[in-house]
Amino acid sequence: MAVNIILADDHKLFRQGLLSILNDELGFIVVAEADNGREVVKLARKLEADVIVMDIAMPELNGIEATRQIIHESPRTKIIALSMHSDRHFVTGMLKAGAKGYLLKDCAGDELILAVNEVLLDRYYISKDISTSVFDDYVVKLVGEENESDELTGREKEVLQLIAEGKSTQEIGDILFISVKTVEAHRVKIKTKLNLNSIPELTKYAIREGLTSLE
Repeated sequence: MAVNIILADDHKLFRQGLLSILNDELGFIVVAEADNGREVVKLARKLEADVIVMDIAMPELNGIEATRQIIHESPRTKIIALSMHSDRHFVTGMLKAGAKGYLLKDCAGDELILAVNEVLLDRYYISKDISTSVFDDYVVKLVGEENESDELTGREKEVLQLIAEGKSTQEIGDILFISVKTVEAHRVKIKTKLNLNSIPELTKYAIREGLTSLE
């Protein structure tokens, strides 16, 4: 039976490389591509994908939040994170969101194929170039290390990412289908919870917590 795969990465050339690797593997079919987190969430709702290869740093909705939303709605979908970052924070963030795999972007094509096959067997796959202690810590603690961003709700994290990406209050409302008044209420709550008041402070925090990379 064919394995249906969705690719989510905002760099078209990189996506094309992944597409070529995966479609060359017998039984693998890339059924859709997305260049931002919000789009991949929509595609996951529409298509019955077995695996999603997910970049972490994407506009509008980062890979961690996109993964959390997809797994909440479709827990059978296997998600493999793809990132340039091997930091503990990013790895545990994706695992906590529900990802089954984590690969670095400079991995070989063979490792990508191996990761897809492993997660299809409901096993975790972490890139060989990432310290095993990172994954061990996650397994032992189940949800990894706590951090300040856990104080924010999923919607507040979405708003914070869009603020950091320079979106206006009206633009945020249009993207999230909420009123300007609701956006402002979220802004106040975010600033209060994080004890941060300026846009530069909020942006710096969002980058540090992996909510956006502004690449």
